[in-house]
Amino acid sequence: MTDYWLSKLFFDIQAPANLSKWKADPESVLQDYPLSDDMRAAVLSDNLEAIAPHVNAYLLRFYFSISGMKDDEMLARLHAMKPDAARPNQENTQHG
Repeated sequence: MTDYWLSKLFFDIQAPANLSKWKADPESVLQDYPLSDDMRAAVLSDNLEAIAPHVNAYLLRFYFSISGMKDDEMLARLHAMKPDAARPNQENTQHG
C-alpha cells in the first residue's frame, strides 16, 4: 500500500527549490507532510526497508539517489526484503 503523503514528499522534492530546502533542513520540510512518527523517523534515517512498501518505486529510487545510495545497493537491499523473489530459477509468478 502506498502512502500518499510520503509519495507527495518525494515528488515535491524533485523540484530544485524544494530539493534545496530539503537538503538544508529536512525536518522543517517534513512539517508540511502528515506522516506517522515512525515514517518520519524512517525518512530522516533513510530506512529503505521501512519506506519501500509505502512509496512508488520511481519516487523511491529518486529519493535514495539524492540521499547518496547507489542503485546496486538499493536493489540488493530491496531483493533482500523478498529473498524468494530474487531467485531467478524459482517459479514465482507474483508481480509487484
